[in-house]
Parts: sequence; C-alpha cells; structure tokens
Amino acid sequence: MFAQDKSENHAILLQYHRFGESRYPSTDISMKRFTQQMEYLYKNHYTVLPLSKIVNILRKKGKLPPKTIVITIDDAYKTVYTKAFPIFKKYNFPATIFVNSMPIIHHSKRYMTWSEMREMGKYGSEFANHTYSHEYLARIDADNPEKYKKDVTKEIVKSEDKIEKELGNYVSTSPKMLAYPFGEFDVRLMQLLKKMGYVGIAQNSGPISSGSNFLALTRFPMSANFGKMRSFILKIHTLPLDVVSTSTEDTVVKSKNNPPIFTIKLGKRYKDLQCFTSNGKKIPMTWLSPTEVAMQSTVKLKYPRDHYTCTAMASKGKWYWFSHMWVVLQDK
Repeated sequence: MFAQDKSENHAILLQYHRFGESRYPSTDISMKRFTQQMEYLYKNHYTVLPLSKIVNILRKKGKLPPKTIVITIDDAYKTVYTKAFPIFKKYNFPATIFVNSMPIIHHSKRYMTWSEMREMGKYGSEFANHTYSHEYLARIDADNPEKYKKDVTKEIVKSEDKIEKELGNYVSTSPKMLAYPFGEFDVRLMQLLKKMGYVGIAQNSGPISSGSNFLALTRFPMSANFGKMRSFILKIHTLPLDVVSTSTEDTVVKSKNNPPIFTIKLGKRYKDLQCFTSNGKKIPMTWLSPTEVAMQSTVKLKYPRDHYTCTAMASKGKWYWFSHMWVVLQDK
C-alpha cells in the first residue's frame, strides 16, 4: 500500500484539552497556535486519521500512509465544538475525543452536549471512553483487590454504556479505547483493561508503531508551552526508538524506590542516546551491553508524575523518541 522504511511506519498522536481558554493555562492551547498547527499539517500534506483506524492497522502490522497524524482530545470541553470543530471542518480533519461522561450527563455548560458530539461525528470525528468521573485510577488503594476491580470496572462500563447509547456508531467499539485520566496508569489497570478488551491511551510522549504497548499508547501533549511551533514541528517528525523490552511495565514510584532504576533493551545500537526527566535534567546511564542501558535520576522524582524520556538523533534532523511515565506516590 505504501512503500517506506520500517522505522517510518508509525503515527504521531497529538493531545489537546481546551481551545482558547487562557484561564486554564496547563490544559489550554491558544487559537492562534492551534490554527498554525492545523494549517501546517494541511499545507505539508500530513494524513490525519482517527485513532481506531491507526490501531487496527498497526495491530495487523499493516502499512500506514507517510506522515500520519492523530488528533486526540480529552474531556470533551465546550471549546472543542465552538472553537476547534470549525477548523477541523475547514481542513476535513477527524478527531478522536475521549469523553468523561459525568459532567455531560449533569448538563455542565463547560462541556459539549451529546447533540454537538453527534454533529462532529457526522464530519468524521470519533468518540471513546475517558471514564465516568475522571478519578485517579492508579492511586486507588491496593489493599482490597476485589473492591478495586469492582470500582474501576464500574467507572469504565458506566461511561461506555452512556456514550454508546448517546453517540451510537460515532463511538469506537472496534477497538474499544480508554484514555487514562491524568495519563496515570499502573500494571493493575493495564491488566484490567486487557481483560475488558480495551486499548489504553497514556499521556507520556512518543510516536506509536506496531511494536508499541497497546495498553499504554503514547501521545505528545500540545497544551501550554508544549505546543509552540518549533516544538510541534520537532515532535511530528519523531521516530519510534526501537525498544525491545524494559525492566518493568509498572509506573508506580514509592518513596523507598524514588528515584527508580529503569533498564531498556534496544533492537539496535544508538551511539548518541540520552535520557532526561520531565524537567529536562539529564539522567546518568550505564551501558550493560551495546544495546542494553540502565538509568537512574540523580534526584527524587516529583509528585504527582514524572517521566524518563530517551532520545537519539536520526537522519534528516529527526529524533528517535521513547518515554516511560512514573506515577509518584506520597507517603501516607
């Protein structure tokens, strides 16, 4: 379908929340900046597809079009409809919108209505699960596994039932997808999602490929300073780092193991690999072999979340990119 190098067979997921709501700086993108981004994608002939289509292609190890982008939006705030939707229509771009249904059920004016979502669906956008009440699911007490399973399952099923009832065919059900609230997940949550037949969507950065963990697909946040055009252009040109395995899939960091030691095994050697915490501080690394490296931050990771992000220079000014998210717990 598309002849291309294996390393190019990937997609970039962009993550948004609010549009033109400057009073919420941590989750907002200005309309000037968002318009510039969408115009750049259009003028430079990027292919924008719904996430469900990308997942199905990559799971079957199929070929993606070159320069594939997915626009994902969390929470279904009102400005998705009033401010972003007209631009999506202008460029014929679909979006994948993750809905936490409780505020919509209670008719919050800050969120879209079901009818507005259905209108977006008619123009190619799709909708998926963001839980019912947007709780910190990775921080729920682990002392009672049965209660945990019951409570989290209820959060997911209650929202799924409602969005499917209201939005019908505009909801992605093949596959079912869930974006983790606050981007937080742990092994328990991934295992539960797997049993329920879901794809899990995270918030730590990086491109996705057929080798990605489909219980923790990565996205590039575009709010606040992350969405500046120089950063935007750099990130949509990234390539997936060839990570064969990691020392752990878990993300939880307790005080006794903060900062955590993390090891990645690579499919090939990257001579200029460097790793950083979320504040840009370089992480010391120890090479265990030409393709296996251990790393540990020199300072404790900060509550509530942090990342170990590894990059290496690729050809033509591009960067290989991989990120592991940490959920940092506080002592009780």
